[in-house]
Amino acid sequence: MTFFKGGNYMKAVIVFSGTGPILILTSYPSIDDPKLIGKLKAKGINKFVSFEVPIDQCKALYCKCYDLIEDLEKGEEEIVVLDVDGVHILRNFSLKTSTPFVFEE
Repeated sequence: MTFFKGGNYMKAVIVFSGTGPILILTSYPSIDDPKLIGKLKAKGINKFVSFEVPIDQCKALYCKCYDLIEDLEKGEEEIVVLDVDGVHILRNFSLKTSTPFVFEE
C-alpha cells in the first residue's frame, strides 16, 4: 500500500479522532512514525485510530484533487489532507485493508 515517487514514500491513511475521520496522504514511511504522530498532535489530534488504505484507490477517487499533492511528492510537505467528509471516506474505503494503529497519550 506504499507508493514510491520522487524519492518519497506516500501512504494514504484514514485517521479517526474526536471530530471524525479524515483521509490524509503522508510521505512518512509508517503510520506509527513519531514525526507523523507529532504533526497530528500539533494539529490537536492527541488520540486516534488510523488505518492505511490503498493509495491507488485514492488516486482513482480523487483524481482532480490529487494534482494538489505535488508538494508532498517533491518533499515540501509531509501531510496533505485529502478528504474530511467522513461519510464519503467510509463509503469508499474498507477498514479491513490494514491493521489499525491506535495512539493515545
